[in-house]
Amino acid sequence: MPMHTELEDEILTAIRRIVRAIDLHSRKLVEQAGLTGPQLATLRTAMRLGPVSIGSLARSVQLGQPTVSGILDRLARRGLVRRDRSNTDRRSVVITVTPAGAQALQDTPSLLQDRFASELEKLEDWERHQVLSVLQRIASMMAAEDLDASPHLVTGSVAGGIREAAPAETSGEAGQSGEPSA
Repeated sequence: MPMHTELEDEILTAIRRIVRAIDLHSRKLVEQAGLTGPQLATLRTAMRLGPVSIGSLARSVQLGQPTVSGILDRLARRGLVRRDRSNTDRRSVVITVTPAGAQALQDTPSLLQDRFASELEKLEDWERHQVLSVLQRIASMMAAEDLDASPHLVTGSVAGGIREAAPAETSGEAGQSGEPSA
């Protein structure tokens, strides 16, 4: 096993801090709001788009339709969204955020990626490109460049190309057991 230099150790420590920050924020979302990052992003997007088809919602949150359907199932069980037949096409289903869902959005802390994006905007264009280049290199060094990546900074069990952590005792989803959730 190769010896690490002090600089390599500092780089690995920085990566562990990033992973830990994502994990802590994901847990905070679940503990405070009972929502995972993908659930919160899906709920926010449904609220922003108004009554929306599942396909359009999936494209907007950059997740697969089966994944979004599973997220919507969990949100609907909690009364945060409603599924209704479209008035124009009875075969189509539209998603609407309920008043309880709107209240949950008001009561929920922001996503970690929102803060990160805000801080990233403060950087010069060349600095953002440098950050991108370094992160792409790190992903390559970890053989992670071809992995599916959710557009949400969350940790948990991997399912359908996204990570969605949720408390197993409240939703029947994977939590600390490490079993996949859909």
